[in-house]
Amino acid sequence: MTGSPEHPGFTARLKSRTVGDERARFVYLNNFEVERSWGRDDRGLPGAALSFSSVLVNRMEEVCVLLADQDDLVILKAPVDPHYLDHLRSLGAAAGDHLLVDDNDVERSVTRDALASPRLLAELAGLADGRTYLMPLGISADEEELAARTGLPLAGPDAKICRHVNGKIFSRELVDRTGLTPVPGKVCRTLGELESALLTHLELADQVVVKESLGVSGRGMTVLGNSSRAERLVRMLGRHGSTTDLSFVVEEWISRRCDLNYQFIMDRDGGVHFETVRTALTRNGVHRGHILPPDLDPDQIEQIAAAAQVIGSALAAEGYYGLAGVDAMVGTDGVLYPCLEINARFNMATYQNRLVERLLPPGSHAMATVFDLRTRRPYGYGEVRRALADLMFNAGRGVLVNNFATLNASVEAGKAPRGRLYAVCAGGSPAEVKDIRDRAEIALTRMVETA
Repeated sequence: MTGSPEHPGFTARLKSRTVGDERARFVYLNNFEVERSWGRDDRGLPGAALSFSSVLVNRMEEVCVLLADQDDLVILKAPVDPHYLDHLRSLGAAAGDHLLVDDNDVERSVTRDALASPRLLAELAGLADGRTYLMPLGISADEEELAARTGLPLAGPDAKICRHVNGKIFSRELVDRTGLTPVPGKVCRTLGELESALLTHLELADQVVVKESLGVSGRGMTVLGNSSRAERLVRMLGRHGSTTDLSFVVEEWISRRCDLNYQFIMDRDGGVHFETVRTALTRNGVHRGHILPPDLDPDQIEQIAAAAQVIGSALAAEGYYGLAGVDAMVGTDGVLYPCLEINARFNMATYQNRLVERLLPPGSHAMATVFDLRTRRPYGYGEVRRALADLMFNAGRGVLVNNFATLNASVEAGKAPRGRLYAVCAGGSPAEVKDIRDRAEIALTRMVETA
């Protein structure tokens, strides 16, 4: 369902609430894992630097093409496969123009690529007309530098505010202060506080989780199940730095029925505009997709909407505006924990919003998912379409690829033989969606195994 003047689409709502003009032009910049920049100077947990390939993460910037409306632009590290782009545009799923960096360094974020691109910088500077804004996934010092060098204002608050409210410490203290249902836990800024919190909560729970304030994608966290492991962690941190400069949160591990993610947009006057809530699929703390609609009763949805207002008021007091995503969960006992952490940035669900509004009929069910594939060579989108055959998205059902570049990024860079396809599987029921997803995985696996 597309937007109308009475019911504007997602991108129009985003523009209206962030810059006051739903007809503004946005230049989208998909700087995934902006937390790396925000947390650059923070002390981390031992081993937390080990991460998923930055080559694949950096090519997730392509998903941004799904947000752009007709007058918008998207900064990309490399051209979109022409057959994939033609398919998206035939569906009305990708409307904007694309701007390419001068040199795609596979290990560098799209923002760092843009900053090293004289031609692109000049092109962006030529867009400055008073109604064109730079809209990143999240705002760090890198995006502030890009805005300063091009004269394009950012469609969001400054990096200091974004970093502050994105931290898990901010979320934890907000929950404790406002009376939202908390996961038992504590903020730890010194080694002594960490040791005390670990021992206290291990007496009350079988496991505890230690989180870096600005960890991302399952990194910057560790789960501990006994006091000896807790003591070992404290000793390691004590040997490798100051005992008074920590930024951790310790929480008891809660058995969960489901993870949730919900989004709202803060306008510049502090208004909170609720957008969506979806079941979040995770594995070891790493995002693996979403399910919509979520399996929640009306009372739980009301609790989430009410929590969004509480959280939004706290964000407004800090000077934040723009899109915010909140991670939440429902325990196996049915208790809703409405604020595990706040993301002062876009997330993967954000890039589904325009697509869902335009392409899925009312009453649809969908799963945003990931296909991990062992690729030995690059693939064209035409090969993927042939492999999926009648599973391809059509009339509100089937598989719609929403990021293709990650399939080839690693092998094209001479790295490990692995690729990822991000896709939305849609159907008329949860069972149909699961069947489509399972059949698609078999077809795609066969494609890479027989090539």
